[in-house]
Amino acid sequence: MKIKELREMTNEELATQRRDLKHESINLRLQQESGQLENPSRLRIVRRAVARIETILTARRTESKASAK
Repeated sequence: MKIKELREMTNEELATQRRDLKHESINLRLQQESGQLENPSRLRIVRRAVARIETILTARRTESKASAK
């Protein structure tokens, strides 16, 4: 998912997306441990997508705190 698409989402949509990706990440790690993971690069992609979402959410929280003061 591109950063531009993520920035256009609302905080609720981002939180939902983050939850889904974290769930997928857990499933991928379980598959990796059991030797059933077909696409190991998917772990990296999911982890980076979660990081992008968390970065956007943190920036929005910081921005809202700054504007509230």
